[in-house]
Amino acid sequence: MLLIRNLKFFLKNKIKIIFLPFTDRGKGHEPDFIFLTTVLILVVFGLIILTSASSVVAYQTFGDSYFFLKRQIVNGLLFGLVLFFIFLNIDYYKLRQYSFWLFAATVLFLFLVLIPGVGSSYGGSARWLEIFGFNFQPSELSKLTFAIYLASWLEKRGERGVRDFYHGLLPFVFITILMMVLVLLQPDLGTALIIGFIAVIIYIIAGASMKHIGIGMLLATVFLIFVIVLSSYRFDRLKAFFNPGADPLNIGYHTIQAKIAIGSGGILGLGLGHSRQKYNYLPEVYGDSIFAIIAEELGLIFALTVIALFLTILVRGLRIAKNSIDRLGQLLAIGIISWICCQAFLNISSMVALVPLTGVPLPFVSYGGTALATLLGACGLLLNISKFTKKTI
Repeated sequence: MLLIRNLKFFLKNKIKIIFLPFTDRGKGHEPDFIFLTTVLILVVFGLIILTSASSVVAYQTFGDSYFFLKRQIVNGLLFGLVLFFIFLNIDYYKLRQYSFWLFAATVLFLFLVLIPGVGSSYGGSARWLEIFGFNFQPSELSKLTFAIYLASWLEKRGERGVRDFYHGLLPFVFITILMMVLVLLQPDLGTALIIGFIAVIIYIIAGASMKHIGIGMLLATVFLIFVIVLSSYRFDRLKAFFNPGADPLNIGYHTIQAKIAIGSGGILGLGLGHSRQKYNYLPEVYGDSIFAIIAEELGLIFALTVIALFLTILVRGLRIAKNSIDRLGQLLAIGIISWICCQAFLNISSMVALVPLTGVPLPFVSYGGTALATLLGACGLLLNISKFTKKTI
């Protein structure tokens, strides 16, 4: 009985600390309305375009044209809204206390994914874990937990500690490479690149020396070349980027079909639901290739509107980071914005052949329950930080 009373007392006080956080700083002001509105528009638009893009594959595979939409709402939107409101209302500064355990749990999940019989595979990639009947992707979760851990770790060290070679650069390189390698083993180069980008941006903003940044960029370049050369399919993607027409039915197929979809849309598009490429021509129409379907069905105007929405997220996120009242809030905001905008850039650029195909989804739009839920949680955290900026933005 004594053990139970102590446990109840511990949990009660921990919950009170997390959910009644603003005694020292007050309740803050209203969160960034423009950022919130932009995210809501992208989420609603994503559900609409996902309904169209996935309808053919969903009906052929499951006999239900709305199969992917239903799963996106249940596994992504609903869980995401729960995470959104939790992260919106906790004291983000208290996350420092739990950042290591969040990071350690994520590393454990990434290890478990690689164990045959434990992780679930799809399309040759082992990226899913099943818990209580629900599948989730630890690699998507890692973007948020790693950003929280890295921001907390660098904030605790201060600028002097960050600039130290042995206590700053070397541990930073180790934990970043650990995360990237675990994701690469799935294999998932696109997510690994995003994790690396998040890490570098947070590290720079935390006060890293230019010498260390140069060393890090050199190591990253060598590492990327090594990863691409040793993998035949990644090397094929690189060759397809430079000359997709050399093998139009194999390594260049995806790039060519994406260009056909985008070019077919013209200025105004073929009309919502009237894509031709989604009829088993363009691969991954509801995932990595969904931007090409947007351009095909809704045309250049809507495609540019989507890009404008992500630029709005970038600008508002940077303003939140700039006006944050503490270092942790600034680093967290930078990490979240780097993640969202880097991922959007890679996805859209790969569809218009500005970069090689990387296999990353379009944030808030592409199918993926874990991805959407994690993104909404991250946006809740960013809006939380926006409530405590130096001035209303």
